[in-house]
Amino acid sequence: MIFYVLKQNKNAKSVAFGKFFAYPVIDETVDLDGLADHMSSHNTPYSKGAIKGMLTDMVSCIKELLLEGKNVKIADLAIFSLGIRNNGGAVSEDLFSVVKHIKGVRLRARATGELISKSLRLEAQLRRAKSSLTGGLTTDPAASPDPSQGGENNDNGGSTGGGTGGSTGGGDDEQN
Repeated sequence: MIFYVLKQNKNAKSVAFGKFFAYPVIDETVDLDGLADHMSSHNTPYSKGAIKGMLTDMVSCIKELLLEGKNVKIADLAIFSLGIRNNGGAVSEDLFSVVKHIKGVRLRARATGELISKSLRLEAQLRRAKSSLTGGLTTDPAASPDPSQGGENNDNGGSTGGGTGGSTGGGDDEQN
């Protein structure tokens, strides 16, 4: 179940000014230790420690391969790649400077296989959440899940209408 809250766009310069958009509520971030613990509970012969060791090595190797200019695809999860965040353009190749014209490098992840937006649209159940005064998460009983209202995700992994995207890529200043 994916809980969401509604937030109003308060950017007066935006064409979506004043409109409300759904944002997912994330109540926990699972680290490698938690993922290893979760995986070991799925009737595997591998211990939590063995799984955590493999995952730690996987993360290190993915970073190494990305820094070598390669993309890394994990089936049914994502293709990881690096993108360059440009800072304007140079008038000519001779005047291009890394220091002046590149803001940085960013990690991108594009969903693949079973994780693509079309599949998620069919599987995801959404329910409106309301934050209590104590900061805890409560559900809105009037907003029961409606399987036919699976959200309006676009095929790029993000929400239509200005929501936060599911991809770390994109942006006007980025070039591949």
